Amino acid sequence: MAQTFDRVTQNPDVLAGRATIRGLRISVAHIVNLVANGMTPAQIVEELPDLDEEDIRQALVYAAALAQDELHHLSA
Repeated sequence: MAQTFDRVTQNPDVLAGRATIRGLRISVAHIVNLVANGMTPAQIVEELPDLDEEDIRQALVYAAALAQDELHHLSA
């Protein structure tokens, strides 16, 4: 099933073309990093009030789509 990412944008003039949310200078990678470090969507929205919880959800879905079916060898 194809996923539509209407909140994830890429513009070469914004954050060097990294995936951002709605053209803001807030990258998908930054949002994923905040979640990975234990912040909840509500805490992220409180910290970054230009975002809403749907932005967080879509950033995570986008990151999951990029990581799908990729193998990364972990060192033991």
